[in-house]
Amino acid sequence: MSNLDRFKALHKKDDVLLLGNIWDAHTASLAEKADYEALGSSSHAIAFSLGYADGEQISFEELLFVLKRIAVKVTIPLSVDFEAGYSSDPDKVADYVKQLTDIGVVGINLEDGQVKDGKRILGEASLLADKIKAIKANTDIFINARADTYTTKAENALKESIRRAGIYKAAGADGVFIPLIEKPEEIKQFVSEVDLPLNVFATASLPGLQELASLGVKRVSHGAKQYDALLKKAAENFERFKATGDYNIILA
Repeated sequence: MSNLDRFKALHKKDDVLLLGNIWDAHTASLAEKADYEALGSSSHAIAFSLGYADGEQISFEELLFVLKRIAVKVTIPLSVDFEAGYSSDPDKVADYVKQLTDIGVVGINLEDGQVKDGKRILGEASLLADKIKAIKANTDIFINARADTYTTKAENALKESIRRAGIYKAAGADGVFIPLIEKPEEIKQFVSEVDLPLNVFATASLPGLQELASLGVKRVSHGAKQYDALLKKAAENFERFKATGDYNIILA
């Protein structure tokens, strides 16, 4: 079975696919050794690790270099957080995605949100639909369409999420990602009305994996949360070591 087929099959199981979100070749290897079944790159973490802000500030060429290093280190399916595709031109996005599949990437997250002046705003559903169509006409890859309805606090976010998911399914999306949907009753309604595997984002308010499975959720990701936690710890260690000179702080 190919990694693409394996990745698709992971979204059809009764239990929830817990995605290992990584940002370089080393963390990818660590996640594979920890028996994760699939990996997802974090655009936020990759950008920050190279000194960029989130929101497509990194160039596609720089991103591709990092992803190549990841792809050669692991054997399990690799999906890529591809933000909004690094272009507003659907054909250009499709060309970029073909380059991803050429290095072994089997899935992408593609979002309808845009970051402008450091603030995330909700884009037109039709543009993401056009990008999905262009990609599907060019290459076979699992497209997880991300609706930024909750992250942008859109009016009636649940209803708008369901509406957009229908548009993205019609365009050819294989799954749908709704970050920050958390309430069990909203998740249940979404799953009942949308015939696509639902990906949710790990938060303190999100139900546990067993409950999510019972609600019909198929995938959970955590984005850059672990990266951010490690950076916070590193900052604390730098400050404590500089202040105290205690070797044990960095040798522990």
